[in-house]
Amino acid sequence: MGEDIGFWAVAGLLVAVGVLALATAMLDSVMGAAAMGHARPVAAMFDPVRETARLLVQQRSVVPASDSVLRLIGTGGIVLAAVLAALVVPVDVRPLADLDIGVVWFNAMEVLVWAALWLIGWGSNATFGLVGGYRIIAQGLAYELPHMFALITAALGAGSLRVGDIVAAQSELWFVVWMPVAFAIYLLSVLAMAFWGPLGQPVDDDVAGGAVSELAGVDRLVFLAGRYALLAVTAAFAVPLFLGGGAGPLLPGWLWMLLKTSAVIGVLVWVRWRLPTVRMDRFMEVAWMVLIPAILLQALVVGIVVVVRS
Repeated sequence: MGEDIGFWAVAGLLVAVGVLALATAMLDSVMGAAAMGHARPVAAMFDPVRETARLLVQQRSVVPASDSVLRLIGTGGIVLAAVLAALVVPVDVRPLADLDIGVVWFNAMEVLVWAALWLIGWGSNATFGLVGGYRIIAQGLAYELPHMFALITAALGAGSLRVGDIVAAQSELWFVVWMPVAFAIYLLSVLAMAFWGPLGQPVDDDVAGGAVSELAGVDRLVFLAGRYALLAVTAAFAVPLFLGGGAGPLLPGWLWMLLKTSAVIGVLVWVRWRLPTVRMDRFMEVAWMVLIPAILLQALVVGIVVVVRS
């Protein structure tokens, strides 16, 4: 890492992730209220606070023969994955942990999310929860390869897996300009990684239920916090990958980073309330037939440009 990460740096990271997750939840409540035609959607801003208070006093759901340890590891694992992924997200120019393999580190955290959600579904000892666990595995298999190639494409353009180097490589031209396909596929995979919006079937309350159908009380609160934190962190990572990091005129770098992250989060939250849920079988078909060929073609174009420049 180059230097040890201090206690206050870690504490600051936890606070930043928490505040960003809360802001995302508030924006989601406001947009949801507006989409449902409420006369005063802004009043829904504090719904997450009220929901937090309700879940804190709600009794936990107990299913006979359920594995409480696995559920605890699963719910806490989602929060842990979001925080660990945030280690390589730069606030200005450099991330808290400027790893040589920062892109690989971030990609590895989604595997932790897979395992965490699967453990929630498996540990609940309920049919609906297990169905949701299988859904996240199917969804993961469909989005992991396009997601991985989108990350690799950005790293290929910079010639490095270090996030700081990727930001520096965009000093003249943001990657989103000449890697639009990679950027679009990355955002789509963010929806899948955070099981959000049209790709939220693994945790949706439909006929079959979801992996978290048996969660209640504090368990559900931790899960929701992890989900919003994961969405916020993965949205923030799009900024150093494709949007030039903290680069911008007049304003300080950290403020540009915040503004760009807010814009990406706004798009993802808007998508949730505008697009219907996609069936897993159809998403897998699109992933294999459309997304993977498209991102491979984008990577080929980027590779040719890099070779010509060098």
